[in-house]
Amino acid sequence: MGKIEFTSNDHPTVGIEIELGLVDAETMALTSAYDRVSAALDDSVGGVKHELMQCVLEINTGVCETIDVAKADLERKIRAVEAACDASGVRLWWGASHPFSLCLDQQVTKNDRYQGLVELLQEMARRLITFGMHVHVGVDSGDKAVMICDRLMRHLPTLLAMSTSSPFWEGRKTGLQSYRSKVMEGLPTAGLPTLMRNWSEYVWLVNHMVDTGFIHTIREIWWDVRPHHNFGTVEVRVCDMPGNLEHALALAAMTQSLVQSLSDEIDHGTYQHDCHPMMVRQNKWRAARYGIEAELVDSYTYLPRPVSTAVKQMTNVLMPIARRLQCDHWLAKCEQLARGHSFSAKQLAIYEETGDLVEVVRRLTDESRISEK
Repeated sequence: MGKIEFTSNDHPTVGIEIELGLVDAETMALTSAYDRVSAALDDSVGGVKHELMQCVLEINTGVCETIDVAKADLERKIRAVEAACDASGVRLWWGASHPFSLCLDQQVTKNDRYQGLVELLQEMARRLITFGMHVHVGVDSGDKAVMICDRLMRHLPTLLAMSTSSPFWEGRKTGLQSYRSKVMEGLPTAGLPTLMRNWSEYVWLVNHMVDTGFIHTIREIWWDVRPHHNFGTVEVRVCDMPGNLEHALALAAMTQSLVQSLSDEIDHGTYQHDCHPMMVRQNKWRAARYGIEAELVDSYTYLPRPVSTAVKQMTNVLMPIARRLQCDHWLAKCEQLARGHSFSAKQLAIYEETGDLVEVVRRLTDESRISEK
């Protein structure tokens, strides 16, 4: 693959990608309706694309200066998609796994790259009926992007814990709050990234994997956080798909503030306090298992603390940066979210009340809708 150039950004722009499920408006089951919904979508609406499976629709913002700009961008596109779904007998599912639909019932998108991935990954690709949120934040160099990825790893379990929304899999309770994170870890180049010291080492690693046939392209690296050379960003991919737009924007604000905070530290000179990879792995498991109710081990004190405490401490540190980025009102919502109920907990509560997974999907697709009916 050779030399990989990193596109420099001179300020911390933000971009958000959300993956939403397409469910039949009557049965509430996943439906391979992307082509139908896309055909009903107004041609002027950009930033909407297919994914590996036809039951998934991805909506991307443009390059945004602030979270408020990203909000306006997403609202416009979501409303257009909701109208296309209404015309197609489809609803949008905001959650990281569908409560009862089966993987083998879903259709792979007819695309050479996707067909190649299924051939390469086999059953692991067919299981990828999951939905996540990715947040890009602009940084000014490849070296800094790699350094931020390393320093950000200790915070990934907190972001996951706050976003958990996948307690069910193929009609059964998994006992986890984020089953999606475990499905993703089944891929050979997903989950927590390896530690890298600089951009040169990252480029060497990518070239090695391509040259030895382990991956075909850099696009097949799906780590929980990664540099994105074309966009010139750090891309945080650990989150389950939040259950509504407001929750998604709050987590995006925390991510943007966190990346900028680490960038500032690097600029001003700071010692990188080591966090043992096993501690990060342990905390990620705790986040996936217990969600907001998890106790995550502090990488400085080595003592467990509630997610709500970790979030409060993080928001206190990040608030001055969030004010600079004009997203402090969004960051403030994270404390409320950490003290509330996750969307995994909401799904489980509805199921406990009704005993009906169809009703879980029906209620939550109603609640997450942003257009008037």
